[in-house]
Amino acid sequence: MANKNYTYILRCCDNTLYTGWTNNIEKRLKAHNNGKGAKYTRPRLPVSLVYYETFKTKEEAMQREWEIKHLSRKKKLKLIDMKS
Repeated sequence: MANKNYTYILRCCDNTLYTGWTNNIEKRLKAHNNGKGAKYTRPRLPVSLVYYETFKTKEEAMQREWEIKHLSRKKKLKLIDMKS
């Protein structure tokens, strides 16, 4: 079975970061950039995908989203830098 759940970080046009989870990363990124994503990202378009992790279950992805959301900005940037 392929991994179908993602935890992701977006960089908004104001250089802030947004963390979320989805089961279709391409569709979710399009939704964000079409103004149909999270309330937070709507006034901060366009957004770009800068980081993601894959998981087998939505529960794992949601747990990781919670963990990342509680990291400092500095730690989130370090996470992004490690992946690139």
